[in-house]
Amino acid sequence: MDIGVQIKKYREQQKISQEELALKIFVSRQTISNWETNKSCPDIKSLIALSNIFNVSLDEFMKEDIKEMREIVEKTTINKFNRMGNVFLVELIIITVSAYPLFCVEGYIGIAIWLCLFAISFYTASRIEKFKKKYDIQTYKEVLAFVDGKQLTHDETQQEIGKRKYQKIIYALGAGLIALIVYSIVILIYRHLTN
Repeated sequence: MDIGVQIKKYREQQKISQEELALKIFVSRQTISNWETNKSCPDIKSLIALSNIFNVSLDEFMKEDIKEMREIVEKTTINKFNRMGNVFLVELIIITVSAYPLFCVEGYIGIAIWLCLFAISFYTASRIEKFKKKYDIQTYKEVLAFVDGKQLTHDETQQEIGKRKYQKIIYALGAGLIALIVYSIVILIYRHLTN
């Protein structure tokens, strides 16, 4: 972050010593030194005071830092989305692979374990959906753009918004088909175990 460089640059432009600046914003000279060497960062009240003393807007004073913070937040958000997707994929694989062995367990213990695994993956799926709604990413193209850290143009966004109503129908049909397949598998396993 460049806030320390900015403080030092503006302080030297105005020919103010660290001691004088410290007195103006009610901190110690050591605090100013720590800010300028990026050992610590000023709080918001001090940032406002500094921008007033240097007679620059807060936005201009912190422009590079704001860009850097935004990039860090975007990368963190994208990484979180990717982690959630990977966790969900692993959960789906576990549910699929463990279905038959768990249903072969005597009594209802295996079924209960499988249902718990299913509930966990359902929770992860709901978190992913909330995340997608929060960042307004619903179509495949929007998800890919988000993961790549890009933004769609206005025209592309309008095209994707047009696709959303059709995707909801496809998702509903897909979810129904998946539920039918899972139900059929459960019935087949149950019949196999009771024979």
